[in-house]
Amino acid sequence: MKTALVTGGSRGIGRATALLLAQHGYQVAVNYRQREEAAAEVVSLIQQQGGKAFSVQADISDEQQVVAMFRSLDQQGAVLSALVNNAGILFQQTSVAQLNAERINRVFATNVTGTFLCCREAVKRMSFQYGGQGGAIVNVSSAAARSGAPHEYVDYAASKGAVDTLTRGLALEVAAQGIRVNAVRPGLIYTDMHADGGEADRVNRIAPTLPMQRGGEPDEIANAILWLLSEAASYVTGTFIDAAGGR
Repeated sequence: MKTALVTGGSRGIGRATALLLAQHGYQVAVNYRQREEAAAEVVSLIQQQGGKAFSVQADISDEQQVVAMFRSLDQQGAVLSALVNNAGILFQQTSVAQLNAERINRVFATNVTGTFLCCREAVKRMSFQYGGQGGAIVNVSSAAARSGAPHEYVDYAASKGAVDTLTRGLALEVAAQGIRVNAVRPGLIYTDMHADGGEADRVNRIAPTLPMQRGGEPDEIANAILWLLSEAASYVTGTFIDAAGGR
């Protein structure tokens, strides 16, 4: 059975992706940092629908925890064929003039370094060079990488810009090793992350300005991720799906 690891799988886009992948025959490893009960709920829902899943705790900003997470997959006999780098953080909306190094470093430690580390460990398991059978990686970036998110969270936007560069570079590096690497750049999606930024109703405020005049749903992003992981996208690597309502 194909195994997919979804980081930040306890809520939002990660949760929707974990549920959808299970419906399409993947065994899903649901990563979480703090929300143990929420991750357990996702696993339970998958099992109730006849799928296979388990939760695995790790703060991806910590290298030792990332290594331990992947080792736990190995110990369970899970052959990793898909990685969804969804875990990410942002903080209160503010201008660049009000940022400090601690906040910037925390954002980059999770969104950039954590994504790199998960990619590294996945490559060591999927790559032909390391005796793997190939696989696919999807990085969840953000439309903020293109807009810059001025007056809100330029630090978050910059971290996602780095994820875009990682996506392109890694895709070229491992293309001949049986691994495809792509990214989805969601726009305004109805998730709890906006509350982390201090404005839970942000999507409703901005949605009327979008070409499609609405916010997106986590399931819509999950479907894009599923396609990029699937054989339907077998000749697609190093590319991006902008799922942002036309912006």
